[in-house]
Amino acid sequence: MAPEESTDTTRLLQSFERRFLAARALRSFPWQSLEEKLRDSGSELLLDILQKTVKHPLCTKHPPSVKYTRCFLSELIRKHEAVHAEPLDELYEALAEVLTAKEPTQCHRSYLLPSGDSVTLSESTAIISHGTTGLVTWNAALYLAEWAIENPEAFTHRTVLELGSGAGLTGLAICKMCHPRAYVFSDCHSRVLEQLRGNVLLNHLSLEPDTTTPVEHQGHDTRHSESPRVTVAQLEWDTVTTPQLAAFQPDVVIAADVLYCQKRSSPWSGSCRGSQRAGRTSRLLPPMLLSPSATQRRASLFTTEMGRVGISWEALPRHDQKLFPYEEHSETAILKLML
Repeated sequence: MAPEESTDTTRLLQSFERRFLAARALRSFPWQSLEEKLRDSGSELLLDILQKTVKHPLCTKHPPSVKYTRCFLSELIRKHEAVHAEPLDELYEALAEVLTAKEPTQCHRSYLLPSGDSVTLSESTAIISHGTTGLVTWNAALYLAEWAIENPEAFTHRTVLELGSGAGLTGLAICKMCHPRAYVFSDCHSRVLEQLRGNVLLNHLSLEPDTTTPVEHQGHDTRHSESPRVTVAQLEWDTVTTPQLAAFQPDVVIAADVLYCQKRSSPWSGSCRGSQRAGRTSRLLPPMLLSPSATQRRASLFTTEMGRVGISWEALPRHDQKLFPYEEHSETAILKLML
């Protein structure tokens, strides 16, 4: 195999691997490129794809949705049959294993990190479950995680408070890649908090005792420790009080996908004013990610609201690397609020 062809094949395998582990929509896979390569090769490529996806060690240990796996294998079989006359037993055997499997209410998504480590999340199989959207990972969290990985100095040796943590992707990526001193996941929904705790443990991080107010983080130095002190706290960011916010003593506050509807702008500005009244210095600079569902008009309304309450802001430069498979929208941005 020529070097250029080998590189293309490696990229194709990586694309299938990352998309399948993250359970991205099947339409996002490079099926056309696969068909082109299958015409010039035998079944070895499909066997390699099978090992990078359904048979991947992460999927074997933490499987994705049964329905998703079934649809993926069916599509692989169709692509193979369109090019090769002989059936590939390994594909049919893998499909047979999932045809009789029951679909659980929880599934797993995994995201590969540049370090070679990964973040694995247990998520609800439904977009809206238990009356909340916080049990699944949204693109905004992936975008913020990418920015954090490219800008680790914003979090290294610092205490980070995340508002509306959801399934926990952003925070887990920061804990594994950016070496914070302490990390506080927060959300208001009891089922989300339960899942958050599970995902922290699933990713081999130690978890401090359950609390609604933070424990003291003094004395924990990540320069001599591989993992930060991790807390999961119940906190409703759009009604947070000054004492609640001040008690965490964060060096940086982050939030992803909290601007998905217009009515969220005012509560957010109220939270920001609360942090101002808490007497924090300019070290409290919470980057905020405008979610892909935030239209340009809604983003403009938000920044206007920030100006109205006296909060200055800046749009941070877009990061260079796209580490995770998701559909990026032009409206997605990181806003740094100067509180």
